[in-house]
Amino acid sequence: MSRQYSQIACNVGVGSLTAEGGRDVDVVNEDTFMQPAEGAVETDRMRALTRYGILDTARDKTFDRIARMAARCFAVPMATVSMVDTDRIWFKAAYGLHGVKQVSRDPGLCASAILDDVPYLVCDALADPRASNNPLVRGTLGIRFYAGAPIVTADGHRLGTVDVLDTRPHQPTDDQVAMLADLAATVMDQLELRRAAASAAGSQQRLRDAAEDERDAAREDRDAAERDRDAAQLGRDAAERERDAIEEYAAVLQRTLLPPSLPNIPGLGLAAHYHPASRRQVGGDFYDVFVIQPERWAFFLGDVEGHGAAAAAVTSLIRYTLRSAALHYSDPIEVLAELNDVLIRDSSEKHSCTVLFGTLELSSDGPGFHMTIATGGHPPALLIDAADGSVSEVRSSGGMLLGVLADAKFEACNVWLRPGQTLLFYTDGLIETRNQGTARFGEGELASFVASRAGLGATELVDQLAALTSNLRPRDDVALLALTSR
Repeated sequence: MSRQYSQIACNVGVGSLTAEGGRDVDVVNEDTFMQPAEGAVETDRMRALTRYGILDTARDKTFDRIARMAARCFAVPMATVSMVDTDRIWFKAAYGLHGVKQVSRDPGLCASAILDDVPYLVCDALADPRASNNPLVRGTLGIRFYAGAPIVTADGHRLGTVDVLDTRPHQPTDDQVAMLADLAATVMDQLELRRAAASAAGSQQRLRDAAEDERDAAREDRDAAERDRDAAQLGRDAAERERDAIEEYAAVLQRTLLPPSLPNIPGLGLAAHYHPASRRQVGGDFYDVFVIQPERWAFFLGDVEGHGAAAAAVTSLIRYTLRSAALHYSDPIEVLAELNDVLIRDSSEKHSCTVLFGTLELSSDGPGFHMTIATGGHPPALLIDAADGSVSEVRSSGGMLLGVLADAKFEACNVWLRPGQTLLFYTDGLIETRNQGTARFGEGELASFVASRAGLGATELVDQLAALTSNLRPRDDVALLALTSR
C-alpha cells in the first residue's frame, strides 16, 4: 500500500485510569517495546505542550466533535484527543470512554504514537505476533484495532494524538488514514488559534492599561509639560509596539484558517487571494480546494458573520467539517446540510455564514470539467468565456443561510467548465465597497471588470482583482477563488 504510517503492535501491563470525580477505575494500561523520548528532546516537547496551556482545561465542543468525527470516519466505538504529559496521558476529549480523564504514562499506544510524525496503526493485534499475547488483546476489553495520528507543532514537537480504537480488526483505507492526520492537524490549528487569540487579548489589555497609565500620568503631571511630552512619546512608542504585536498575532491566526497551497489539478488553472479588511483583526472569509477521490476534487468558499477570535473559531470548525463531510457525502447539498447541523448544534457562539460548496471531475461529455455547486446564501459565481468575452452568473434557484434554521434548504446546479472558460468565486466584501471612496463597486461593475479581462487565466485574473481590491479599500474582508479550464 502507498500510504505512509507506522504499523506497530504493543505489549501491555496493568494500571489504572482516573475517572471524573477522582474515582479510580481498573483498566489495562499499554506497554510497548518503544520507550518515551528522554533528555533534551522530551524537555523541549514539554515546554511546547506547556506554552499552549491545554492540560486540565474544561471540555470543549470543538475537540469533542473532532473525537466523534474520528470515530465516525473509522466506524469504531472509541476515539480520543490525547495530550501526553510528563507522567500521564490526559484526554481533552474522549468518545466512547465515559467519565475517563487520563491514564498513567506507561509506554503504550498514545505514548508510542508521539514518537513518529506519521499515523501509527495496529490493524489486527490478535494476529500480530508482537501484540497477540497482550492482555489488552486477550483480556476482557479485547482491543483488536488501534490507529493514532500525532498532533505536531510547526517546530516539530509532538504534543499528543487523535486516535481510534475498536474490538474488531480493521484495514483502514488511505482516505481514513489521511482523514485522521487531517483531524490531528485541525487540533493543532485549534491550539494555535487559541494561543494566538489569548496573546492578542493580552496585548489588547496591555494596550488599554498603557493608555490608562498615560492618562493618569497626564493628570498628575500637568505642571511638568516637558516631562509629560516625553512620557506621552514613550506611551505612543509602547502602543505602537503593542499594535505591531497584535497585527502579528492576527496574521498568524489568519494563516491557520487558509490552505497553505492549492492542489495541482491537470488541465485546470487555480488561483486564490485573501484581503483582510484590518491587519489587527482576524476575518471570517475562507476558501479551500482538496482531493476527495482519484480524479475528483472538492472546493468551497464562504463568509462567516463577524470578525475576531470567535468568528475565527467558527471558521476553523466550518473548514474541517466541510472537509470531513466531503468524504462521506457525494451530493454537495448533503454536505451543506451536515455543516448547517453542526453550526446549529455545536457552535458555542452562534454565527451564521454563507457558503458555495462544489465538486469537480473530468467531463465525460468532452474536454473540460463537470462541476456540481451547492449554494448556501452566497453570491453567485461568475462564468467567464474567453471565446466571446461573455460573463454569466452561475447560481441555483435557492439556498438558505447556514447556522440559522435547523431545517434550512439548499440547492445545487451543474456546470460544464469548457477549455477557455474561467469560474470566479468571491465574497461580498468585494461588491459592497466604494471605488476610492466615491462610486459604488457592485455586481455590475465586477461583471464589467472581468468581461474586459476574459482572456486572462485564473492566476492573472486573480492578480488584477487583488490589485483592484487594494485600491477599493473595502471595509469587509475579501476572498477570491478562480478556476480556469485549459
